Parts: sequence; C-alpha cells; structure tokens
Amino acid sequence: MFLLLTLWMMVTSLPSVDASPATTAAGPALEREATNAYNRAEYDQVLKLWYSLPPEATESKPLLRLAFQSSLKLGRPEEALTLYQRLVPTDRPDDPALLRPLTLSFLTSHVRDRQEHVRIEAYTILAELGLAETQAVLEDGLLDSSILVRTRAADAIGKAGLAGKSGPLRRALNDPTPAVRIAAMNALSEAKVTDIMPYLIEVARTDDGPESIFASAALYRLGKQDMLTDIAGAATLPEPNVRMAALGILGRLKRASSLSVLSQGVYDPEPSVRAFAAGALGDYGHAGGVGPLTHALGDENARVRAVAATSLGRLGIRENHPLLRVLTRDANMQVRASAVEGLLRLGDVSAIALVADLAKHPDPSLRAAAAHALTATSDKQAVDILQTLLQDREPQPRLSAVKALGKSGAAVTPLLKKGLQDTDVTIRLAAAGSLLQQLRHPTTAPKAR
Repeated sequence: MFLLLTLWMMVTSLPSVDASPATTAAGPALEREATNAYNRAEYDQVLKLWYSLPPEATESKPLLRLAFQSSLKLGRPEEALTLYQRLVPTDRPDDPALLRPLTLSFLTSHVRDRQEHVRIEAYTILAELGLAETQAVLEDGLLDSSILVRTRAADAIGKAGLAGKSGPLRRALNDPTPAVRIAAMNALSEAKVTDIMPYLIEVARTDDGPESIFASAALYRLGKQDMLTDIAGAATLPEPNVRMAALGILGRLKRASSLSVLSQGVYDPEPSVRAFAAGALGDYGHAGGVGPLTHALGDENARVRAVAATSLGRLGIRENHPLLRVLTRDANMQVRASAVEGLLRLGDVSAIALVADLAKHPDPSLRAAAAHALTATSDKQAVDILQTLLQDREPQPRLSAVKALGKSGAAVTPLLKKGLQDTDVTIRLAAAGSLLQQLRHPTTAPKAR
C-alpha cells in the first residue's frame, strides 16, 4: 500500500500538460501541409485540413487564408464568404485584395448554372462590368445553348476591350441567331476591326430586317459615313422592328442631322416605336429633344409617357422640372415612378418622399420601380429606402435595390455584403456585381439633410 501511495504521489506531482501548446505546435505543420496541398492544386485537401482543426484550437490565419483561396479555386463563393468574414470581421475595414476575387467568383461560378435565368443574369452583369480578366469565361458563353447568354457574352467581350483579339467573337458572326450576330458586329466594329467590312456590306445589302440596320451602323463606325443616310431612311420603313432599330442607333450615334428623324419618331403610329424614339432622344442628349419629348409626355400609351419622362431627366435641363412634376400625378403608377426618376436626375431630392410612398406599394413591381428610380441619387434618405427594400419579401424589389446600390456614390459596401447572403441566387449575383462596381472607385459619405 505504501508503494502504491508513493507512486500515486509521484504521478500527481508531475506538471500538467496543457493541450494548447500542442495545438499551437501543430499549427506550423498543418500550415506547411496545407501550403503543399495548395501548390499541388489539391484544394479539397486544404479545406479538409482547415475543417480538421478542433473548435478550441488557436485560429491559424495563414491556414484560414489558404482555405479561403481554395474555396475560390473550387468555385464555392458562399463558403469563401464565410471564411472571408473570419479573415475580415465586420468591425475591420474590408480588404479589396480579398473581397474583389470573392465577388467575382460569385459571377464566374454560375456561368454554367443549370438554370438559364441564372446564367443570363451572370453574363448580363459581366457585360456591364467589362472585365478583361474574364475573357475565357466570356468566350465560353458564346457556346451556350441560350440565345440571351450568347448575346450577353458577345456584348461583354466588346465592353472588356477584347473584341479585336477574340477569335470566338469573330466566329459568332456565323451564329444561327440574328441577335448574337448583331452583338458580335457591334463589338467588332466598335473595336475598329476593319476586315469584317465585306461581311457587313453583304448583310446590309441582302438582309431586309433589323440586322441590315446594325450592319450599316457597324460600317458607319468603320468609316463609311454615307451609311448614316441609309440608317435615317430606315426609320420610315414599313417594318416596326426596323424603324426601332434605326431610331435606337441614331440616338446612340448622336449626329446633329439625326434630330429631326428622332423627333418625328414620337409621332409614329406604333406605340413601341414611339417609346423607342423617346428613349433614343434621351440617348441623343440634346436640348432640341425637349419639344418632341414634351409631346410624348401626353401620349395615350403609358409606356411612351414613362420613357419620355426618364429621357427628360437624362437631358439634365432643370427647366423641365414642372413637366415632370405634373407626371407624378399620372393615372399610371409606372409613369409616376419614371417621373420621379427624372426629377431625381434633375437634382430634386424632394422627390425622394414620392419614392418612399412607392416603396410601400402593394405591387412588388412598383416597389422595384422605386428602387430603380433611386439610382439617380446618393442621398442618405435614398440609401435608407434601399436598405429597407433589401429586406422585401419579394425578390424583384430586392434585386432592383441591390442593383441601385451598386450605382450609389454612398458607402454601401456593408449592405451589399449582406446581399451576398440572399436566399435568391440572382440577387447574390447582382450584389456581387454591385460590389465590383463599388470597388472600382472610392465612395463618399451619403449626404445628410
């Protein structure tokens, strides 16, 4: 018994072994193993090592960073977002070197989504951003089964400044769908790719639909100035789609001789053509458009009135304020929303009170229209309304709100990061696109009133 007691006392008198030094000692070894796995492109193994750490273990920042990068490599941005939030807690400034690839991953990981509308949203946002680093993804989109995806991919290649060196975009001139061919010829002509001129001449000569008008516009961009006459003449042809194409192109080309043609367009017998003419006058952006747009404000078709209101705001002429104020009492609520947007574009922040009312309307499309109208201002009240719409029960207002925040000059990054966690995947994509827009240029604090 004495011997047993002595042994027991010897054992209990030994210093206790703390588990934390062992965990800490294992940290460098795990980091080395994770680094080697990452360098071998074994990204799943890196994540296994990260998740193998017991909850009580001391957090290893190098290992956490490797896990974050591995999630991006595997196209799992939602998982990477969780890791980013551990790397950069909410009480610390964001790290653009980490946040930018994270948000871009939300887009690139969904370009092959099984749902067509998700792929369309991803490529639409990529087209708006125009990122040269996404060339492989954009050219892959030209092979998609969806016409809209292929069209957006062609647009995006042009916006990214890649058209001149993209073989797949040239091949898209032979796409079976006119919309894709038109997008390709637009991008290539804007990049001054002159060797496509024989193709364009043939299309302009033989096609009798909108494609011939876009071919003529492409030729005009490549130096054939006489094509402007053909485009202007097409604005009076019998086919409404051809007239709309011609008016839209004339508005974007902004040639002085086109104003009379655009002005005449608001008197067209077809409402869709009149709406196109009103939008083209907004693109044209000249004070000479006030007269025809004022006429369009009284159009019997609500869509025409709405487009005209937005275009008046885009002209930036403060004298148009009374005209838009009248339309805020229009019988059609969508027209009211467009009038409010026009007023905000003219700097009338008092119109935000009207937006606040629209943001509470039972119709989700009107709540979405309210969010869209707020793209014209960065006033603090506008941000507050958009923050509320981010929590809307319907996806349409949330989607419009997150897109509007991307155009805001206010500091809205925290709100957009919440959008990355939305239950709707298209809203997560839109939030990612808006964050990328915000990361392009510094924001200013929202104005207090």
